[in-house]
Amino acid sequence: MAIVNYISHDGMKTVIDVPVGTSIMQAAVNAGLPGIVGECGGSAMCATCHVYVDESDAGKFAPPEAPEREMLECTASPVRSTSRLSCQLAPASEDFTVTIHLPPTQQ
Repeated sequence: MAIVNYISHDGMKTVIDVPVGTSIMQAAVNAGLPGIVGECGGSAMCATCHVYVDESDAGKFAPPEAPEREMLECTASPVRSTSRLSCQLAPASEDFTVTIHLPPTQQ
């Protein structure tokens, strides 16, 4: 399992073991983690799974494709250079570790 460190906007850290290939959004929703909604179920159609990838981990994912970039224009919290839709991010290997910061609001 990969390790995803979720940091809430108020600094609380939650660590979740995520199976390779499972989206960071789905792992958070499955665990009942507040801060990621995922209204569209992971199809990059709602932006309610907006997160900030830690700057030290930004290079661990391929750049966002056009549909994701378009949906990032619809986020409730400000977009940053490390903004991503967590439904489009998944660990690629068992030794994968990443830190994800949750925005103050999704809606």
